[in-house]
Amino acid sequence: MCRNIKPLNNFEPPVTDDEVRSAALQYVRKISGTTKPAQVNEAAFAAAVAQVAAASRDLLDSLVTTAPPKDREVEAAKARARSVARYGT
Repeated sequence: MCRNIKPLNNFEPPVTDDEVRSAALQYVRKISGTTKPAQVNEAAFAAAVAQVAAASRDLLDSLVTTAPPKDREVEAAKARARSVARYGT
């Protein structure tokens, strides 16, 4: 799966529509094999992003967990630490 797609479930504050759309855009880019579709394919590309975003939002809204919400800043700090360990900077 695309490394740029981040987990969006169980965060405080909750995921925004922009974050869901960004993940949907990354997914559609990945499976289509292009970051910018040809002009003739723009409508299909945009429709796919909208459909994936809607399905993702439905999924996120229906998930139930007993785990405490994750803090975005703490998770970002963990990701930065993994990056430093992996790449050295």
